Amino acid sequence: MPGPKVAPTPVRQPDSEKITINLGFVDLGQIDLLVADGFYANRTDFIRTAIRHQLTRHEEAVAAGTRRRRLELGLVRFGRAELEAAVSDGAVLDVAVLGLASFADDVTPALARQAIGSLHVLGSLQASPDVKTALADRMR
Repeated sequence: MPGPKVAPTPVRQPDSEKITINLGFVDLGQIDLLVADGFYANRTDFIRTAIRHQLTRHEEAVAAGTRRRRLELGLVRFGRAELEAAVSDGAVLDVAVLGLASFADDVTPALARQAIGSLHVLGSLQASPDVKTALADRMR
């Protein structure tokens, strides 16, 4: 007699990407002083706050650039069924994303090449190494 059905555990997509920056020693010391004095929880908190401040300061320019480049804003996820439907309809997708473009694990390199005409991502691209290689000549 078969055991109970177990639902697969959903894969959690990260909501951020790690970056590395180089800072001068004096700048780093000033950040550490602000952290030590309780203005920020840690260096990362300071850096995120500074970045958000700059993005808010340039909000109109970002909005205009997003419109001008016709970028999808946020998370855009492509699965096998969606790409197969596009190919079946004879459509070639021109993808432009500001945020995260993600290709599901079941998307093959051949299917990605058939369905994607161009790919422009400002932010992060999550796909298997084979899919990234297959689309390399279509990335701007």
